[in-house]
Amino acid sequence: MEQVNGDTLAAARKVVAVHINYPSRAAQRGRTPAQPSYFLKPSSSLALSGSPVERPAGCELLGYEGEIALVIGKAARRVGIEDAWSHVAAVTASNDLGVYDLRYADKGSNLRSKGGDGFTPVGPALIPADAVDPSQLRIRTWHNGDLVQDDTTEGLLFPFARLVADLSQLLTLEEGDIILTGTPAGASVAKPGDVLEVEVGTLDGSLTTGRLVTTIEQGTTAFAGFGAQPKVDDLQREEAFGSREAAGLAPESVAAVVPALSPELKAKLESVATATLSSQLRKRGLNNVSIDGLQATRPDRRVVGLARTLRYVPNREDLFKTHGGGFNAQKRAIDSVNEGEILVMEARGEKGTGTVGDILALRAQVRGAAAIITDGGVRDYTAVAGLEMPTYFANPHPAVLGRRHIPWDTDITIACGGATVQPGDIIVADSDGILVIPPAIAEELVADCIQQEKEETFIFEMVKQGNSVDGLYPMNAEWQARYKEWAGNTDD
Repeated sequence: MEQVNGDTLAAARKVVAVHINYPSRAAQRGRTPAQPSYFLKPSSSLALSGSPVERPAGCELLGYEGEIALVIGKAARRVGIEDAWSHVAAVTASNDLGVYDLRYADKGSNLRSKGGDGFTPVGPALIPADAVDPSQLRIRTWHNGDLVQDDTTEGLLFPFARLVADLSQLLTLEEGDIILTGTPAGASVAKPGDVLEVEVGTLDGSLTTGRLVTTIEQGTTAFAGFGAQPKVDDLQREEAFGSREAAGLAPESVAAVVPALSPELKAKLESVATATLSSQLRKRGLNNVSIDGLQATRPDRRVVGLARTLRYVPNREDLFKTHGGGFNAQKRAIDSVNEGEILVMEARGEKGTGTVGDILALRAQVRGAAAIITDGGVRDYTAVAGLEMPTYFANPHPAVLGRRHIPWDTDITIACGGATVQPGDIIVADSDGILVIPPAIAEELVADCIQQEKEETFIFEMVKQGNSVDGLYPMNAEWQARYKEWAGNTDD
């Protein structure tokens, strides 16, 4: 097959890119277009396989998008869909690179954000268009060797022939022009030192472009003051990484469901025994609110805090490759836990591997977490046990996460140690056990607990003085009267 070379790049007078075309990408973005939409990239953005590309100085979000590129073989103007594919000479791999830091300055054009030199590498080989069925192609992208995109053209929103015909209604597609046909789900962000690879081939594997290789370098020349400066916010991070979760951002609902725990309420909860809380919860019909079967690194500690949650799912090797590495859900959960919060992990009671180790536990402590609770194993037990922050766990285990688990999602309703836990639930833990308290009843609950403990203090004193528990525990009318007198004197 013919290789993409300098002549190929020189022949391209324009590069047209499609916004959303793969159903997987549409689902990820949360929007499915009724018609294709496009933007232009300058031909100066084209580059060959093996060429490095700079992440401009001052930019944070260099996004990559593996795509199938069409190379126009003969001019097309007002062609029909049935004839459009005959105007395509070849297909090849491409990478639609761009810096999200400059999107705000483009007003929708994508010129500055996606038009940089080298931002459209293509190649390395050209597959003749007449040798393939355009609906039977596969595209894959690797990020530092990890497969992050893998999709086919079988169910495209806008088949390739439709794109060619649609564009030709208003502009002439000239020989050598290149059309980037959209990216599937899995596009993300690369940093300096990363290696990106994109390959296009037939579904049966008989024809392939080979891997288009791009290495990311750090730019050193700052933007001049007379132009727009790089600028990012959480929306652009979400767009660049593909989701708030992938970007390491807390779900938008977390702030609403995890309100601040007032110092007054926290102090009251710290003042009453876990056994008393359990008793009052039971009186309210809440019998399944204890996280059971765990041990503590610091059984001498009593902790009260709001729950943040992390869920592990059973390991499946292909999914671990896409969700287990990098800044995964486990690391995002640890790195977003706030002062006084308790990170609760659902590990399905699986004891055959660790769910947290010394480095991540230390990171949680540095961020101010009140505790970590997991119904799975703990690695690096001695180091974790040596931290000031308590960790509640099923057992020590030396195995790494990927043996049994994939860190999947955060700040959702989970199950831990037989109890359901939601973000924002109040967790109280001490040597007697771990309780989950619905925040809506916490004020009323703790008031009744304080009253109960006061009554039990009186009963304890009476028993200590030699009184029988008959009629005293629980108190009958006579003892109730004596308690009121005692309580009045105590309050004074």
